[in-house]
This record gives sequence, C-alpha cells and structure tokens, in this order.
Amino acid sequence: MSARFEELDWRETPLGELALRRRSYPGVAEPVYEIKLNDEFLMSSLFTVAEVKLADLALTELTTCPSTPELDVAVGGLGLGYTAEAVLKNPDVGSLVVIDMLDAVIDWHERGLIPGGLAADPRCRLVHGDFFSMAQSTTGLDPLAPGRRFHAVIVDIDHSPRHLLHPDNAGFYQFDGLRRLSEHLHPGGVFALWSNDRPDEEFLAALTQAFAEARAEVVAFDNPLQEREAANTVYLARTHRLP
Repeated sequence: MSARFEELDWRETPLGELALRRRSYPGVAEPVYEIKLNDEFLMSSLFTVAEVKLADLALTELTTCPSTPELDVAVGGLGLGYTAEAVLKNPDVGSLVVIDMLDAVIDWHERGLIPGGLAADPRCRLVHGDFFSMAQSTTGLDPLAPGRRFHAVIVDIDHSPRHLLHPDNAGFYQFDGLRRLSEHLHPGGVFALWSNDRPDEEFLAALTQAFAEARAEVVAFDNPLQEREAANTVYLARTHRLP
C-alpha cells in the first residue's frame, strides 16, 4: 500500500535517531502520526486501541471499588499521548504525571506538533526523566514531591518485558524491580503495563510474586493495513489493600 509522509521533526537522542512523521494513507480519513526510533516504530495513531484500553482497565480497577475521590496517576512513556489522554478523560482523576526520557517527545506535545492538547490540561505535568531509574529509587516518580505515592502507575515504554528499547530496563521486569515499583503505590493501588507480545508466563509469575493480585488481558483490534486482527497484552496488578 502506497503512503505519503511528512517528517515533522528529527532528533538525535541517547537511544538513537528519533523522528515524528505524519502520513496519509488511502482509505484513512485522518492524518496518521508516527514516532520512529532508529528502524523501529514506537507508536502510530493508526493503532491506539490497546493504549487507550491500558488506561481504562487500570482505572476501572480503582473506580469500581471505594477509593479516594481524586485519583493520582503516573504514566511511564508519553509517545503520542493516547494513554495519558485516556487517563484524563476519567472524571475521578485529579492529577497526572507523565514521565518520558526523550525531551523531544515532550517538546512535540508542548509545541502542538502532536495534536490533542495534552500539555494544556492543568491536571497534567510532563516530566523529562528515566522512568525505570525513578521507579527503582526511593524518591519515586514525582521530582517535585519525593516519596509521593500514586493510585495507579501505567507503563507503555518497551515493546514487551522481553523486547526492550535498552538492556538496562531488564531489571524492572524482575521480582525485585516490580517490588520496588509497588512501593510507589498506595495500598490497593494498580500497576498496568502494555506489551506488544502475547502473555508472558514468566513475567506474569514475577508480577504475581511482587503484587497481591495479577493477571494478563489480551486486547484484540483490527489492523487495516494488513487486513487482519492483531492483539496486544495488558498486564494488571494490585498491591495489598488496607484491612
């Protein structure tokens, strides 16, 4: 299938060459935005079902039971902003911190190169930082409030627990890394993770060991370019609730 595209921006980053592109596909009414890192596509606005579902599933875990009236949420990975936007559509969300290690991506949102107006929402703060390092630290995920806890931490960075953007991220997906992440959640708080792969039993076992509850949900969606159904995985885990 032929496609025309415009490169909106290009940057050299610590992870390699990063590009923001806008494409037009025959038969697709809206422009398609893509973020590409070296030879890999990080995200496309043509496929956002699982990214939105990631946020919806995480927050449903919280809003279907008694909880704080206003939820504090952290998202690891900004990308095109679909997961963060889905978080902000939930009326129970009071604040959102979105962490991304690529300052170019934050700049694209702040300049409006990526549509959606995410940076203008007063509940949302975009933070330039390494989510994985922050998740393993005692100071936590909010540089302005060391030690702050969240009701939900939602992550969409690596392709999967096995297909990583950088090998240094691997420790996060082991028991010790997951346990340290859980310390940044309130009692009964939810951790949610997007994966491009089918459920990984080894990772799910580590998740079950580090949290009080854990499961994996397969999210199916239509792939119009390949004319077939595709699927991603959303992992969901919860910390122990207070008695």
